[in-house]
Amino acid sequence: MDNSTWTLWYLIVGGLLILMALASSIVRRLPLTTALLYLGVGAALGPAGGGLIMVDPVRHAAVVERVTEIAVLVSLFTAGLKLRLPLADPLWRLPLRLATTSMVLTVGGLTLVGVLGLGLPLGAAVLLGAILAPTDPVLASDVQVEHAWDRDRVRFGLTGEAGLNDGTAFPFVLLGLGLLGLHNLGAYGWRWLVLDVGWAVLAGLGMGGLCGTAVASLVLYLRREHKEAVGLDDFLALGLIALAYGMALLVQAYGFLAVFAAGLALRRVERESTGEQPAADVTTAVRAGEAAEVATDPEKAPAYMAQAVLAFNEQLERLGEVGVVLLLGAMLFPHGLSVAALGVGPLLFCVIRPLAVWGGLRGSPTARLPRLLLSWFGIRGIGSLYYLTYAVGQGLEPELARLLTTLTLSTVAASVVVYGLSVTPLMQQYGARMARRVRTARAGRAKRFGAGPAS
Repeated sequence: MDNSTWTLWYLIVGGLLILMALASSIVRRLPLTTALLYLGVGAALGPAGGGLIMVDPVRHAAVVERVTEIAVLVSLFTAGLKLRLPLADPLWRLPLRLATTSMVLTVGGLTLVGVLGLGLPLGAAVLLGAILAPTDPVLASDVQVEHAWDRDRVRFGLTGEAGLNDGTAFPFVLLGLGLLGLHNLGAYGWRWLVLDVGWAVLAGLGMGGLCGTAVASLVLYLRREHKEAVGLDDFLALGLIALAYGMALLVQAYGFLAVFAAGLALRRVERESTGEQPAADVTTAVRAGEAAEVATDPEKAPAYMAQAVLAFNEQLERLGEVGVVLLLGAMLFPHGLSVAALGVGPLLFCVIRPLAVWGGLRGSPTARLPRLLLSWFGIRGIGSLYYLTYAVGQGLEPELARLLTTLTLSTVAASVVVYGLSVTPLMQQYGARMARRVRTARAGRAKRFGAGPAS
């Protein structure tokens, strides 16, 4: 992109951010997500609209890869910080099933569509499945946990799944590239199975957990014992993300899993030090920016650290959403769409995702309503764009790169539109139903124990 294009991007992003800040209260009342608004602005400025911004996702793949990579990293770390439950809690089985069994079933379903419906070679079909299978941690904020103590099955499951499967999809990306002759799978796939699946996954989680634990413990020691290392929690967040990601890449592990695990580890250190519920004044202090006393208090320091880092990351995540979804809209090329491309999205949303979720949760105690919502809210987004541009950078043939780009962009854009219109009303109805169930259960307990009606 030349200087004039970058200048235009600065003007657009700056104006949009100011407009969103001025109209934030109005936007919150709208029955749609902010991502849908950003997508519309990007499309209006790109070749699908006025043609003011021209971004070629194949020619500019290296730039798009780095931009989406950063956005995903910030969002994965944020997702890890939001999940406070210990890993031994049974609720963790839900996102683990979704990120493993359901992930494999989704890749398999999309591979069949690629081979039988689109006439793709097996490697390209597997690559398409791997690109579109992971759900998105960036665009799914409306269905993620609302706070670190949120035990809602739908929200916890979707948050954990988005945090995990942006890493568990990577082996299938490499498998697709290997079948296309662009990655070494080893004889009979041994290298892929041992290194790309086994080592890279376990080492990524382990490296991230080690970095998160070490950094969080060091910071708390300095703050509690020496009243040092106070402030600059934003540097702490960015530094831990970069450290965990870099260390994972250094040992040839999956950096996305490492960053997610680093967020989980920092939260685990806080939970073990604080207990079930931190003091209310910690949250107040974080919002007010009063760091000096609370940040070094032996009892409150862990909760302050975790919440300060989370608050910064949530702001950064919103900025990433603006930039990347605008970029997505600007990359849409309507002349490249085909009937086949437009059909992949509906098949994924309405057939493959529901079947994969119900198959992955077979035997699970998850009730019917949560299963239906988990089946529907498989939001595709920034992770898919990253995997697409990563694959393009590995040397895909130009014709195949264009085809996969068209399929991916159209599916992700459709996902933003469909879920952007449905998430608010569906989650409001779900929240109201869950609230009624809680009130009914409380009233039943009160009646049973003779305490009168619940307030």
